[in-house]
Amino acid sequence: MATSVTETERKYEAPSDASLPDLTEITGVATGPEEFDLEATYFDTGDYRLARAGVTLRRRVGGSDEGWHLKLPAGEDSRLELRVPLGRATKKPPKDLSSLVRAHTRGDSLTPVAEIRTNRRRWQLSNGDGEMLAEVVDDVVTAQSLGSSTKTTSWREIEVELGESGDRDLLDTVERHLGDAGIHPSSSKSKLSQVIGVKRDAGPTIGKKPTAGEVVLAYLYDQRAALQNQDPRVRRNEDDAVHQMRVATRRMRSALQAFGKIVDRDETRALTDELKWLASTLGTSRDLEVLRMRFTDGLHALPPELVLGDVAARLTRHFAPLEAQAHKDSVAALDSERYFALLNSIDTLLAAPPLTSAAAGKAREVLPRLVEKARRRLDSRVEEALATHDSDEPLHEARKAAKRLRYSAEVAEPALGKHAKALRKRAKDVQTLLGDHQDSVVARPVLLELGRGDENGFTFGLLYGQEVELAHKTEAALPALWQKLSKEHL
Repeated sequence: MATSVTETERKYEAPSDASLPDLTEITGVATGPEEFDLEATYFDTGDYRLARAGVTLRRRVGGSDEGWHLKLPAGEDSRLELRVPLGRATKKPPKDLSSLVRAHTRGDSLTPVAEIRTNRRRWQLSNGDGEMLAEVVDDVVTAQSLGSSTKTTSWREIEVELGESGDRDLLDTVERHLGDAGIHPSSSKSKLSQVIGVKRDAGPTIGKKPTAGEVVLAYLYDQRAALQNQDPRVRRNEDDAVHQMRVATRRMRSALQAFGKIVDRDETRALTDELKWLASTLGTSRDLEVLRMRFTDGLHALPPELVLGDVAARLTRHFAPLEAQAHKDSVAALDSERYFALLNSIDTLLAAPPLTSAAAGKAREVLPRLVEKARRRLDSRVEEALATHDSDEPLHEARKAAKRLRYSAEVAEPALGKHAKALRKRAKDVQTLLGDHQDSVVARPVLLELGRGDENGFTFGLLYGQEVELAHKTEAALPALWQKLSKEHL
């Protein structure tokens, strides 16, 4: 089983004759240097898909953390590093790590692409209380790319990594001291990218006066990145990972549907169908997670004297096997050829987007009309829901329409600014309200089943009653929230 640690670091280019500044001036205490010799072999696909996604996978010998390392993006300056002991294998990465990059490899082999040798000197920066704030390492690197053609290169670089007690302000302070010594931020984010000459795909940027197509495509790029970043988290069964992956999937699907006048809807229909399949496949796991958390929170909110029997244990017995099977099914879907084909379709879409003539229009002129179309859709669904008193389905449809409006406004926000932001927030309020109602609809039959013939039936009955009351409150609150939304204009 892989262990994990989040590292936050910055890299710097150092001329061979540059001297490090006096590190004791930064935090007061600088111990070192310690010296290590490190040898690492990096693995990737033949077309460097991991490197292009900002992911690295290596086998390293030497130092205090030798082993197999997988580094995944985790925000600005940060990456999640997963570690597995060396073992006997040298030519093939362990399954614990290779399985986590299948969103990139999609069945293709991982092979050695570079060998890097590093002579490292390390200092540790501490405060007066002995807390380790950061590490500064001075690396002399010799690297060789592997494959059909090889090249050897060498360079010197400085890395600064935060310790458990450090913060980003310290990174800025160290950077200023390094800059005064002629040591400046590196243009390369990793040693591997420097030797193979491949940088992480940045995606498109949005200028001051973007076209409608540029805005929509930038959003789609972001959702592809989010989907791929959540894939290993889902496989590792991390908290909220399934939810975040479903959100990325639904955002992309909603954008393709709402802005079909910009990215040709006929050309993307098959892709939106597959995105719906993925969201639905992950849905079982997410629904079980929501129900378990909902019932647990409701149970904790009850006065202790009204909790009769071991209700918490009953919930565990009910949900644990169901969630375990749902996770297994989710991972099986992520290992399927259908999922890989879906990812390939997204790549194809972004590489050669089927843009319409409207895509070349100014975003400020084209996007408001399409966002307003999503608003009219919501208005229609809410009117129908308020006129219906014998079914929960219209409220569910209104929730889906609110979600589409929210994501549509979110797409347009970089171009339309504060008005789109305000509309997005109001749509989210409606979506959240109706989401609570839908969760209540789903929860009630489960509570009824849990309480039927059970020694804890009284407490489950109380939870059932709370769900009924909550549903009534959400229905009563809808008109006021809808009116607030109607006052927001692009």
